[in-house]
Amino acid sequence: MSQQTLVISIPAADRPALRERLAGGQFEFRTVPHALFSIKGEGVVATLYQSGKFVVQGPDPALFLARYAGVEAPAPSEARDPVVSPITERTTVGSDETGKGDFFGPLVVCAVRLDPDEARTLRDAGVMDSKRVTDPRALKLGAWLRGEVRHSLQVLAPGDYNERWEQVGLHTLLSQLHAQAIREVAEPGDRVVIDQFSKKDEIGPALKDLRLDIEQRPRAESEVAVAAASILARAEFLASLHDLGQTFDLELHKGAGPPVDIVGASFARQYGVERLAEVAKVHFKNLEKVNALLRGN
Repeated sequence: MSQQTLVISIPAADRPALRERLAGGQFEFRTVPHALFSIKGEGVVATLYQSGKFVVQGPDPALFLARYAGVEAPAPSEARDPVVSPITERTTVGSDETGKGDFFGPLVVCAVRLDPDEARTLRDAGVMDSKRVTDPRALKLGAWLRGEVRHSLQVLAPGDYNERWEQVGLHTLLSQLHAQAIREVAEPGDRVVIDQFSKKDEIGPALKDLRLDIEQRPRAESEVAVAAASILARAEFLASLHDLGQTFDLELHKGAGPPVDIVGASFARQYGVERLAEVAKVHFKNLEKVNALLRGN
């Protein structure tokens, strides 16, 4: 029977009783990062994370939940964690980027290579798309992942980004960074999954010599390798943004909204508009808004 995954939320008051019921069964208790406990047995792996999310994987997780959690599981289509794809039995390289929509800070691309066992470990630890976790959580997970997985980070500081964007444009620039990150971790014949940023493919031709099985698709963060890459990229972006702000004694904001324009104008008043290229992506429309603020409009 194929494996299924069900995810429910366990209220804090019910968690001790759940553990007690499971302790009375034929289960092996395991230590899993960021989890209150995890058990394996009877064909099932079940993990209760600190957030209260209870992830059950097995041929009939609904029966397990009814027996041990005393709840009627939602329909699989509703309960299945939408950010986790089934683990493939092939080593997979996942690649993702962050910073391309942020006025301040670098552009960061990361590639992560996971064998199936590593992918299961990260999935059980709750690794998911970085957009679904807070900044502190992303930084904490990123620090842990750095020591756990084979990865490559390509970090393009604003000054270099602006120069290369002017030369080749964003699509080619992203393709070059993804290709470089993947090349540094992939081995010939690996499966590669990339979070798609365009239907035009410049990555495949750049890696043709490695004979990789490359898949580019939207929302690829459902793959654990891509989710891990997204977290590492985001953690690197956040750390770099903080360091850049420290250099100029300013708090540089994420994104491209009005608070960014205000900080940009403050930077320009202190250091000059021309130096914005050292901290920001100056082809963004935010530069026009910064100039308008400087003119008092």
